[in-house]
Amino acid sequence: MKRIVLGVQYDGNSWRGWQKQPSGDTVQDVLERALKQFTNQAVHTTCAGRTDAGVHGLEQVVHFDTELTRTPYSWVNGVNAFLPSSVAVQWAKELDCDPASPEAFHSRFSARARTYHYVLHNNKIRSPLWGGRAGWVFRELNLEKMQAGAAYLLGEHDFSAFRAAECQAKSPVKHMYSIDIRQHGDMFIFTLKASAFLHHMVRNIVGSLVFVGTGKREPEWMRELLEAKDRSLAAPTFMPDGLYLAHIEYDPVWQLPQQKQILLPGFLSFLPAD
Repeated sequence: MKRIVLGVQYDGNSWRGWQKQPSGDTVQDVLERALKQFTNQAVHTTCAGRTDAGVHGLEQVVHFDTELTRTPYSWVNGVNAFLPSSVAVQWAKELDCDPASPEAFHSRFSARARTYHYVLHNNKIRSPLWGGRAGWVFRELNLEKMQAGAAYLLGEHDFSAFRAAECQAKSPVKHMYSIDIRQHGDMFIFTLKASAFLHHMVRNIVGSLVFVGTGKREPEWMRELLEAKDRSLAAPTFMPDGLYLAHIEYDPVWQLPQQKQILLPGFLSFLPAD
């Protein structure tokens, strides 16, 4: 058996999230159907992190095991021939490891960190061109206040205040390595990097930072939310439209051909993947 790793990109507007559902309308469903058509075998995939309906994948990392021998070029182009335009394999890597070994690469458990981007359109009038691509806030946002509020979230904390009720994570304690917030005209880009994220954690953090940015709350409120560990005290879950799973970090020993820079839709300049 060989362990094959794929980098997959997808438009979340077309699908009901990543994880397989009876409807068959998820990214995992369509990817596994394409793999089956390409290999003539049933293939089960495992991803680095599930994404909800409407959330985009700039570089989702997926692995599966197979006895077949194919070149990376063949895995990419062969599978893409059976995928719709909203999903595409970007790269493939066959790993020289025993899939049954506890030390084998695992797309989820081998991950060291995860990075998400959230793109937010801040304008009095909504733009139909950004629908499904960016969140929207009509009240003016203050960049400095949001940056000050985000600083309280850095480090290791119990993020229960930003955890969805249906979250299945064993522990709410995660390490937030960085939160970068940049403004490009009326567009704001939030980039969050952490050891892992709880269900809806990014959207809940962005929603609360928007409260700070519009003046509904002071930056210190973010620290108070962490200390209270009460989801009901934070802002409502923000819309999924502007959320992008950008990068999964692994030990360089695996030599995955991951993208070093990511182009967000609608932007002329590249952003670092992490």
